Amino acid sequence: MNGASRDALAAARERLDALTDSTSVDAAQLADELAAVTALLDREVSLRRVLTDPAQAGEAKAELVQRLLGSQVGGHTLDLVSGLVRSRWSRSRDLVDALEELAGVADLTAAQQAGTLDSVEDELFRFGRIVASNTELRAALTNRKATTPAKSELLRSLLGGRAAVTTERLVTRLVAAPRGRSLEAGLESLTKLAADRRNRMVAIVTSAVPLSDPQKQRLGAALAKLYGRTMHLNLDVDPAVLGGIRVQVGDEVINGSLADRIEDAGRRLAS
Repeated sequence: MNGASRDALAAARERLDALTDSTSVDAAQLADELAAVTALLDREVSLRRVLTDPAQAGEAKAELVQRLLGSQVGGHTLDLVSGLVRSRWSRSRDLVDALEELAGVADLTAAQQAGTLDSVEDELFRFGRIVASNTELRAALTNRKATTPAKSELLRSLLGGRAAVTTERLVTRLVAAPRGRSLEAGLESLTKLAADRRNRMVAIVTSAVPLSDPQKQRLGAALAKLYGRTMHLNLDVDPAVLGGIRVQVGDEVINGSLADRIEDAGRRLAS
């Protein structure tokens, strides 16, 4: 992507990250809905051109999205797509490419939340190597005469129970809608997205009162040193914490709250 499209995608990635940093957002559902919108705009060329027409007002395009998709997707997806069509795009096809990338990132975020992102990255890489070295498998998965259900069933037989759920979802979506790319190129793109996501760690920090800027800086530096990666802090305030903080990184929880210490003391006394 060039110029305006690159900036629009970067802004959309920030909005997606802000959404999925919240544990209340179902990232996998968001991925499915973004993928469905991708398929729609990839198929409906005239609609895509209208939604990226620089002569049309951004709000008018967002209202059109609201009318078309309002009853089909959730509010978070609708907000993301509305933000995308308000932006300027160098080419109409860039909008579809951006939606597809956001769907992939949302799925990878779901894997990160489940603690399986490292496995997904490795599985995508290894599956790409298998496809590159197995001409029969590649031919079966890229055969234009084969139906999508048949290809999906083949992938289930290969990956089902042997790979992470996210890996199977991403590969199945790629095989079903390659959008003009080779299978190897699509897998390489997904692997890069997974690597980018893995290098962005999110800590959900719950405290009884809002943290000051110096406290946030010290906590971020301490967590970055502990995990060896730059850490994004998603802050929440819960008076029930009573004191101290509670930090969750992936599926690992660091309890430092007074309430947790009281509970731990009670369990030790009871035993």
